Amino acid sequence: MFNFDDANKKSKEAVDTALRTYSDTARGFQAIAAEAAEYSKKSFQDAVTHFETLAGAKSFEAVFELQTSYVKSSYESFVSEATKLGEMYADLAKSAYKPYEAPIAAAVAKTGRQVPPATPAAA
Repeated sequence: MFNFDDANKKSKEAVDTALRTYSDTARGFQAIAAEAAEYSKKSFQDAVTHFETLAGAKSFEAVFELQTSYVKSSYESFVSEATKLGEMYADLAKSAYKPYEAPIAAAVAKTGRQVPPATPAAA
């Protein structure tokens, strides 16, 4: 027989989980946006400083050395930031999935089926 109290309880739990997940996801995206904005600001300031220094260079060799140094540091900074943002996105995805992990596993166990392992998409 259908129990309305159980259904009401399960519905409330589902809504609470969805709201909590939404809130956590929104905070994660805000953190990612803040990090990207901070990196953009720093990158722009570094570029302005570099061009001011470049304008004061007295020889072609000095310009070449300054430019080489700037490109190298900019590339390293970009790779570091891209890695950091990638980790932030991965953590966000894991935290968004976590509340649903147990209910999905329970539902799959109830059906008696096994979930096939994830396979990488064909390139």
